[in-house]
Amino acid sequence: MADLNEKLRVLLVGNGGREHALAWALQKSARVERVYVAPGNGGTGSAFANVENVEIGVSDFANLVKFAVEKNVNLVVPGPEVPLVEGIETHFRKVGIPVFGPSMAAARMEGSKTFSKDFMARHNIPTAAYKNFSDYNAAKEYLDSIDHDVVIKASGLAAGKGVIIPTTKEEAHAALKDIMEDRSFGDAGDEVVIEEFMTGDEASILAFSDGYTIVALPPAQDHKRIFDGDEGPNTGGMGCYAPTPLATPELLKQVQQTILQPTIDGMRRDGYPFVGMLFTGLMLTPTGPKVLEYNVRFGDPETETVLPLLDSDLAEIFLACVERRLDAVEIKVKPGFACTVVISAGGYPGNYPKGDKIEFATPGPDTQVFHAGTAVKDGGIVTNGGRVLAVSASATELKEAVDKAYEGVKTIQFKDMFYRKDIAHRALKPRESAASSGLTYAQAGVSIEAGNELVNQIKPLVKSTRRPGADGEIGGFGGAFDLKAAGFRDPILVSATDGIGTKLKIAQSIGKHDTVGIDLVAMNVNDLVVQGAEPLLFLDYYACGKLDVENATAFVSGVAEGCRQAGCALIGGETAEMPGLYAGDDYDGAGTAVGAVERGRMLPSSDIGAGDVLIGLASSGIHSNGFSLVRKIIERSGLSFTDAAPWNPSTTIGEGLLTPTKIYVKPLLAAVKKDLIKAMAHITGGGFVENVPRMLPKNLAAEIDVSAWDLPPVFTWLKKTGGVPIEDLARTVNMGIGMVIAVEASKKDEALSVLRAEGETVYEIGRLIAREEESCVLKNIERW
Repeated sequence: MADLNEKLRVLLVGNGGREHALAWALQKSARVERVYVAPGNGGTGSAFANVENVEIGVSDFANLVKFAVEKNVNLVVPGPEVPLVEGIETHFRKVGIPVFGPSMAAARMEGSKTFSKDFMARHNIPTAAYKNFSDYNAAKEYLDSIDHDVVIKASGLAAGKGVIIPTTKEEAHAALKDIMEDRSFGDAGDEVVIEEFMTGDEASILAFSDGYTIVALPPAQDHKRIFDGDEGPNTGGMGCYAPTPLATPELLKQVQQTILQPTIDGMRRDGYPFVGMLFTGLMLTPTGPKVLEYNVRFGDPETETVLPLLDSDLAEIFLACVERRLDAVEIKVKPGFACTVVISAGGYPGNYPKGDKIEFATPGPDTQVFHAGTAVKDGGIVTNGGRVLAVSASATELKEAVDKAYEGVKTIQFKDMFYRKDIAHRALKPRESAASSGLTYAQAGVSIEAGNELVNQIKPLVKSTRRPGADGEIGGFGGAFDLKAAGFRDPILVSATDGIGTKLKIAQSIGKHDTVGIDLVAMNVNDLVVQGAEPLLFLDYYACGKLDVENATAFVSGVAEGCRQAGCALIGGETAEMPGLYAGDDYDGAGTAVGAVERGRMLPSSDIGAGDVLIGLASSGIHSNGFSLVRKIIERSGLSFTDAAPWNPSTTIGEGLLTPTKIYVKPLLAAVKKDLIKAMAHITGGGFVENVPRMLPKNLAAEIDVSAWDLPPVFTWLKKTGGVPIEDLARTVNMGIGMVIAVEASKKDEALSVLRAEGETVYEIGRLIAREEESCVLKNIERW
């Protein structure tokens, strides 16, 4: 970690408006002694006493490193994407100079759109459906095979202009030929991404990251088209404002949870942690925010817009990121709005002149003029690029900030200067009221059609759970069950309600949704059977932000499978689509089971006593408790759910952990019918010490010898890798035994025989004793 009193000598790499804005913010820091800008522009070379230009190109790494060493530079900040993608961070890391910017490996998130799209698919980050192509003919055939609108992207770096949005099939083919055959973007067009066209408003999120923590600046909205009304060809950006009112606090929370944090976590787990500024382009679709693209650096003109709103020391934030302690720094943002208007040379984005003299007057308060395509010549400032200047202003209200920015534009004059007159028009134009424009339930995020389709998909699944007393039909207002048809004479009803817990996060992470439905049933029916009850019916509850019929069907298929294993009927349920309450593809599940037992047959039995034998039934794995701890151990180990499971290399970590909870109903009922069982305990959260005493009267305790069975490898791995004290682990997970039963000593052998005949792996694990202090004593725990 850097000396807290050490002065910073910063090398800022780049020559645009972004770099001028960064230099402006950095030179204000009390920590910063000097800022060198390579190569810089007319603004960075003339505006600040402690900032100077250095005539070294952005990709001249040898001379940049040599200069940095000679000047005792102790922080490097690359501005543009090209040096980052080419590996500038590696060159400075080798000489021990920290870089606020990603490694070459992490920079692929911008350097290759195919790489980033595959990353998003792998980590379930919402984005448009897509296909990658390196073969022109294959791409043409794909275009001919689809009917929906598309976006065509050159995979490599194309100065922000390699994205084409055709309006017809002919335009799409022309764009494809232009990129892949005519090489209009050079090597950037070696591979293309053809993705589904998304509708909605765009927003840009710039966020600081240290590889673990990610903190976003106010959401911005830029204006890419050259002409007012978003007409004409694309540019690098003609203006911007922030924060956009489209990004509500609720939506920003959703973006943080479903896009930003999963991106940073995924990159770290994939082996290329991201340090620097992650710039995420979003489409705010009717079904939620989706990623358009990633950039691995400050945006331009977004930087000129959001930095005036930053109320914290930028240099301190940079240091916190490179020292992996961003969570220790408070990032403050001023209230209000900012607007940036870009002034371009006449002819941009086509051919444009250079060398025209620029005249400046003093701008008004809270207004900054950032130089982009400028140079110093004969003591004055001249044009030297397409986008020449960016005028940024801030105010308490957006309209005031916009007006201030345009007043600032009036203080600048040069030949054929051009700028858009409608920056922030989307936010300022009157919004049509919901009453006048109409609003459907689907536009609010709820699809009745998807709900109906789900019902049709799951009807056969529900029917497969039919049993005496239930007809297996759904669609009414409530489910009915006929106890007499099920053979009961004088029954007592027993019910249980439970959920799945954070095991769902693993299912959602790897896209496997069927086994958690079995878990849901298991957690309920295992609680019923310990009271001697036969599970009769089950109702499930599935809640989500956006109903994905395929995922929901897979989930219900698991519920149906669990019901078949337990012998109960799935007689109904509820599917709740609640946009805004659940983020992205997240969902939750809960269920209720109802069973019955004839009066006088309830367990535990009143004759349970000291000397009774305890039998343990093997679990199938971790079951459904303790996954907050399990996921934290996986995260700290640096592994991902797609890695091979260390305890079983034949499967992945995710697949192994999703092994469903064992359902013990039928084997236990077989033993109950033979009067072999006095009491049962389902081993869930709390382990033996909290669950076994629940079946005992206050005068009895359980004595369990944990050496009676071999600890399954997954539990051994969790203990060793997580460094979890064994007492804590034993109070969290089942340690290989999912059910404990108490039987009379004289009936022990028969009980073991019946359960083994039903396919269970069983162990004699202890006995009941007179209670002295503890209600559950674990012997030989050191063997674990």
